[in-house]
Amino acid sequence: MIKTVKEIEIENKKVIIRCDFNVPIENKKIIDDTRIKESLETIRYCLNKNCKIILMSHLGRVKEEKDLKKNDLKIVAECLSKLLKKEVFFINETRGKKLEEKVKNMKEKEIILIQNTRYEDLEGKKESKNDAELAKYWSNLGEIFINDAFATIHRTHASNVGIASHLPHGIGLLIKKELEHLDELKCPKKPFIVILGGKKVADKIGVIKNLAPKVDYLVIGGGMAFTFLKADGYNIGKSIIDEENISFCKEMLEKYEEKIVLPVDIKTNNEFKNEGTIKIKDITNIEENDYGLDIGPKSIENFKNIIKKSQTVFWNGPLGVYEFDNFKIATDTLLKYITKNKIKTILGGGDILAAAKKAGVEKKIYYTSTGGGATLEYLEGKNLPGLME
Repeated sequence: MIKTVKEIEIENKKVIIRCDFNVPIENKKIIDDTRIKESLETIRYCLNKNCKIILMSHLGRVKEEKDLKKNDLKIVAECLSKLLKKEVFFINETRGKKLEEKVKNMKEKEIILIQNTRYEDLEGKKESKNDAELAKYWSNLGEIFINDAFATIHRTHASNVGIASHLPHGIGLLIKKELEHLDELKCPKKPFIVILGGKKVADKIGVIKNLAPKVDYLVIGGGMAFTFLKADGYNIGKSIIDEENISFCKEMLEKYEEKIVLPVDIKTNNEFKNEGTIKIKDITNIEENDYGLDIGPKSIENFKNIIKKSQTVFWNGPLGVYEFDNFKIATDTLLKYITKNKIKTILGGGDILAAAKKAGVEKKIYYTSTGGGATLEYLEGKNLPGLME
């Protein structure tokens, strides 16, 4: 049985909390602090229990020396200090005397954030490959380990599975909340609709296999729609395609013919750009030089008609290239339609969450899951290593 932080005796203990502070940063500014704010409930709970709190997180990928500076967690410590109205001491190392001395001399209710765990990936990927020595070293810093980084529960890292192997452990309140909402999709109120967008079919195979038997409709847009359209015999021009999974799409179309809903028209361009020769074309009229970058107005209406019948919607991935203003229309329109009609919807994955935020509807959605790959793998029914009993 997986324990939550509230089921573990943490009073006056040194608690290591693995958070997810993997936030977007541009020009030395955090442009979306959602993940930081989501960590506050667990941190505050531990503060109220007079804990000494050691926070850990990764930020970005660290493959070479130049990645260190751009993925420095100091900016997150500063943000946390403002949000908590309490100093968060930043330790600019992942191990060493400075860290050890600070941890040794911590007082009750003190908080430290150590440097990006993936700094340890620079030589030998010690974090990402769950190096035994590193995991042991980090575990020696605390007495209790709480994993509250939902977006990495599908990864076996030194900072989650590694530390948990050495200490009494449990999950934080964010992971608890995530699992409770995603579990609603196991026995959803019907009709149950799943909307899948994004680029590659390969990323969604497990989810399609697991959810297709349970859904009333599986609505497919985004780049992955073109692999399904190709499998169904249509010309897709220069649109993105997942060649390796055409046969899988064909198999799904045959097996779930009455459930799978594809676009009937496409918004095309003559280049993969925001500007250009933009046209609305029926899927039977796509030409060799066309790039399909969004679904068209007829498809939007078809999708609306299906969504309005639903009691539960799960949505992963945008329906067009939402980074381009001319090709975010379908995603924006349907997000706003869902919120206007108060349809119970769970959004899963960073891209569709970013689109919801850009459209100004993020806070009107029933639930937004902070995980990308973790959300999908949980819905596939996989055993996730970060969820340790």
